[in-house]
Amino acid sequence: MELIPAIDLRGGQVVRLLHGDFAAETQYAVTPDTLYSRYADWGAATLHVVDLDGARDGTAGNLGPIESLAAGGRMKLQVGGGIRNESALQRLISLGVHRVVIGSLAVTAPATVEQWLRTYGAAHITLALDIRLDGELAAGGTPWITTHGWLENSTLSLWDAVARFEQAGLQHVLCTDVARDGALVGPNLALYAEAVRRFPGIAWQASGGVRNVADLAALQNVGVASTVSGKALLEGRMTREELQPFLPAA
Repeated sequence: MELIPAIDLRGGQVVRLLHGDFAAETQYAVTPDTLYSRYADWGAATLHVVDLDGARDGTAGNLGPIESLAAGGRMKLQVGGGIRNESALQRLISLGVHRVVIGSLAVTAPATVEQWLRTYGAAHITLALDIRLDGELAAGGTPWITTHGWLENSTLSLWDAVARFEQAGLQHVLCTDVARDGALVGPNLALYAEAVRRFPGIAWQASGGVRNVADLAALQNVGVASTVSGKALLEGRMTREELQPFLPAA
């Protein structure tokens, strides 16, 4: 399993939100370029970048920092936040972004997303299917997809969405349990175990709740391809030495 460090950008600054709430923001006194160098030095092969302004407003708000990161050449970039049309997708690809993350459009314009998967190649598109559970999975709970920067709930389940897009060649799914994001309460292992069981051909990316290396090992055991972590890394909860088994270029 690969660890993918995450950088969330708002107004060009590195921040983290609690449960996706823009009113619950923590700012960090470090630049995106500094974090890029740090994670590349550690041996990370991929960096996940979220344009929070884009996720909220629907228009790119951090293209300058993203362009600078993409020019670094030491890690592949996976970038999301506010990609609502093809021109936004093409802009990121032109900057050198390896995988573009599509979120809300998977719910609001699924036919468009299917076309993009076929046109640009499934290797270059990650679907961000972020969910809220309406109960425990073991008790019949359903993971419902949220949209528009987690501000709106949909009536589309994670399982139905993946089943549809798998027919168009979908390879990469980033799934965040919104209730755990930024909360350092541990990942939803039951959710990812069920996801891998239902769709073993998908490269699942787990996100939300990671506290320590034990959580990474647990996620590896349930079979996810990678784990995205932001806050735990920013706050030094995992050391470079501990992370070596999960960093491909270490």
